[in-house]
Amino acid sequence: MVSLKTPEQIEKMKIAGRLAADVLEMIAPHVVPGVSTGELDRLCHDYIVNVQHAVPAPLNYHGFPKSICTSVNHVVCHGIPAETKILKDGDIINIDITVIKDGWYGDTSKMFYVGEVKPHLARLCDITQECLYKAIDIVKPGTRLGDIGELIQKYAESNHYSVVREYCGHGIGDVFHEDPQVLHYGKAGTGLELREGMTFTIEPMINLGKRHTKLNQKDGWTVTTKDGRHSAQWEHTLAVTADGCIVLTARPDEPYYNV
Repeated sequence: MVSLKTPEQIEKMKIAGRLAADVLEMIAPHVVPGVSTGELDRLCHDYIVNVQHAVPAPLNYHGFPKSICTSVNHVVCHGIPAETKILKDGDIINIDITVIKDGWYGDTSKMFYVGEVKPHLARLCDITQECLYKAIDIVKPGTRLGDIGELIQKYAESNHYSVVREYCGHGIGDVFHEDPQVLHYGKAGTGLELREGMTFTIEPMINLGKRHTKLNQKDGWTVTTKDGRHSAQWEHTLAVTADGCIVLTARPDEPYYNV
């Protein structure tokens, strides 16, 4: 069941979305060689709790032990921050932030370069961001979820990358994950038709190598590429409007920053 949000509810989601975006802005200068992902988690946690007076949604969510997700290099998603995981020059890392403010959620992630990154990895990150932006640009009433999936898949594959299929975007509002599921592959003209008031994330996970993933059975969370090659992901939370959409988690350096 897909819930349609009222304008008043979307205003509350704007606040949560802005806070989530602000965390990514805050943490950027700290993403440097030699820092641990555990330290990044601590900085984000303290900022969300003590400065924003909000709640980090991942903490204790189905047992997840930390306040953010840090997915480095071949980690696709849900990487668990750790003191022992030290970032080094040339790494790429996705930091995924979800903030709860007054009961409403804002969910976003972006890729960061650690020191000097090789051009082929920078290109992977850029194309993945473009996949997200191209999808955002077609979100409006009447667009179908299959239109979003096919657009992302075709663009990624035309650049010789692959699209992760086991994990996808999702509805969001006053709960973390709700309907609909937003697949990053598919067939145009199929799937749910978007309507004004829908709120959901688009968060393509694009791999340098093959699309197949594996779940770490020890921690039950960390998802990596099966072939060990790098993966990138970008995510925004959107609200469908009468004639397009609002990017609730847009950052100041993005064209969607007008909320």
